[in-house]
Amino acid sequence: MASILLRQRSISALGVSRILQAVNGDYFRLEPEPKCRAFASLGTRIRNYSSGKGTAKFDFTDLTRPHTWYPNARKKNRKVFLHVGPTNSGKTYHALKRLESSPSGIYCGPLRLLAWEVAKRLNKAKVPCDLITGQEKEEVDGANHKAVTVEMADVASDYQCAVIDEIQMLGCKTRGFSFTRALLGIAADELHLCGDAAAVPLIQELLKATGDDVEVQSYERLLPLVPLEVPLGSFSNVRTGDCIVCFSRKGIYNLKRKIETGATHLCSVVYGSLPPETRTRQATMFNDESSEFDVLVASDAIGMGLNLNISRIIFSSLKKFDGFEWWHLTIPEIKQIAGRAGRYGSKFPRGEVTCANAEDLTLLHSSLKSASPILEQAGLFPSFDLIYMYSRLHPKRGLYQILEDFLENAKLSENYFFANCEDLLKVADIIDGLPLSLHDKYTFCISPVDMDDEISIQGLTQFAENYAKKGLVRLREIFTPGTLRVPKTPTALKELESIHKVLELYVWLSFRLDEAFPDDELALSQKAICSSLIEEFLGRHGWHKPKSSKLTSSTNMKSLMENRKIQYLCD
Repeated sequence: MASILLRQRSISALGVSRILQAVNGDYFRLEPEPKCRAFASLGTRIRNYSSGKGTAKFDFTDLTRPHTWYPNARKKNRKVFLHVGPTNSGKTYHALKRLESSPSGIYCGPLRLLAWEVAKRLNKAKVPCDLITGQEKEEVDGANHKAVTVEMADVASDYQCAVIDEIQMLGCKTRGFSFTRALLGIAADELHLCGDAAAVPLIQELLKATGDDVEVQSYERLLPLVPLEVPLGSFSNVRTGDCIVCFSRKGIYNLKRKIETGATHLCSVVYGSLPPETRTRQATMFNDESSEFDVLVASDAIGMGLNLNISRIIFSSLKKFDGFEWWHLTIPEIKQIAGRAGRYGSKFPRGEVTCANAEDLTLLHSSLKSASPILEQAGLFPSFDLIYMYSRLHPKRGLYQILEDFLENAKLSENYFFANCEDLLKVADIIDGLPLSLHDKYTFCISPVDMDDEISIQGLTQFAENYAKKGLVRLREIFTPGTLRVPKTPTALKELESIHKVLELYVWLSFRLDEAFPDDELALSQKAICSSLIEEFLGRHGWHKPKSSKLTSSTNMKSLMENRKIQYLCD
C-alpha cells in the first residue's frame, strides 16, 4: 500500500541512513511565532546586537531568566491556583468550572483529545469557545474562550482565567518546555494549574521570580482505588469493564485475539499511533453499555486524555521497551495509568488494579503507596528569535550546526534543563542542504514528524524538497487519492497509520505555510478516510461473531463509514 501512496524514491538529504536507524518515540513540537510577529519582536535585540562597533552586547545564549521573555505576563500580578491530587480526584473539574464562569479564558491541555473535550464542554454550556490545535482551528462566533494544545498557548493576549492541565509535564524531557512557556508566559488574572503534587515545590520556586501569588488546593480521589492481592492469571478471567495495559502495538493485537477467541468479550483498542479520532471512537464504544465492546486493550496512551469507564486496570507487564532496552515503569507512570480505574460517575463503585503476573504485584503495590518523586527542573528551549540572532553571529553555518552550537553554549539556571531536541536535530540534518530560509527550515524541524517512521520521513523530505524547489506543494504529487483500502494485515494497518501521519503533517504545514500547501481540504478528507478504514479493520478483526441482538449498531456504523468513504473518494 505504501509503495502506491507514497512514491518510492531515495531520500537525497544528508544523513538519512543514520536517521532511519535511530529510535526515539516522542514527537518534538515547538510553535514558531508568525513571521511578522517574530521578527517585529527582535527590534530591541537587533539594536543591541548592531551597536558597540560590531561587538554583540547581548548574550543570546544566556537563558538564566526565562520569565523575562514574557513582558505581557509580567505586567500582571497573577493569582495562581495549584489544583493537585491523584487521577479521578476532580481537580480539573473545579478549574474548568472557574474557566466556564470567567468572561474570557484559555484552556491548555497536553493532547488534542483534551482540547476537543473542553471546547465541546464549554460550547455545550453556552460559553462560546474556539478550538485551536496544531492541526485544526475551529472558531465560534462571539468566543472569548479558547481550548488549545499547550504548544499553541497564546502568550500575547490577556485573559481573565487560564487553565494548564497536567502541569507536572513541565518536567517532560521532550515537551516540558511548552508547559514552562505557558506557565511563565500566559497573561491571565487567574492561572489554574492542575496536576501531580510532585510539581508544587518547583512551581513555587519558579514563580518566586515572577512575583505571582500562589495558592495550593489539594484533592483526594472521589472513588477508592484498590490494589488487588492476586494477579489476573489466565486471560479467561477477564471481565466486563476491564482494561488490559500493554506497551507494544503487536502485544495489544495479540491480547485482543487471545481474549476474543474465548467467545465472551469483544475488545476496543487504544494506542498512541491510532488517529485521535479513532481513539475517541474506540473509547466511546467501550464506554457504551449497549455495545458489545466491553473490554479495552490499551497502551499507556490511556494515562491522560480519555474519559473511560474502567472497573479494573490490569498491567500485562510493568516493563516497557524504549527501542534500546527494557526498563520498569516509574512510580508516576504506574499511578497515572492505575488511577484511570474507578471513574467518578461510572457504574463502578470503586477502581481496582492488578497485574497479569504475580511477580509484578510487589512493584505495583509499593508504587501505589509511594509519593511521586519531587520535580527538580522544568524544560526549556530557546525561542526562534534567539536562534535567529545567534545565527547572525555565524552566517555561514547551517541550522543543524547553529542549533548544536547554541545548545552547547547556552547557560541555564539550576531550575531548568534543555528539552531533548534529538528529533529536531535529525530533521535539521535532513533539510540543511535545501535552499530554504532559516525560518522555513525551523518550521520543518518543529513539525510533528515521526522520526521512527520511514514513510513519515519520506513524506517530510518530499514536502521540504518540493517547497524548496517550487514554493508550492501539491498533495497529489506524492499521494494518490482513491487508493486507500481497508488493511488486511497488521503490517498493512501500520502502513495506513503512517500514511495518516503524513496527511496530518501536510495539514500542520498548511496552517503555517498556507499558500505553499493549498490542498489542506483534500488532506483532511483523506485523513478521515484513513480513520474510517482503520476502524473498519478493528471492527472486522473481532475473533468471534457479534451477537445478533446487537448487530444493528454495528451495521449502522459500517454503513456510515461506507457512505463517508464514497463521499471522500469522489472528491
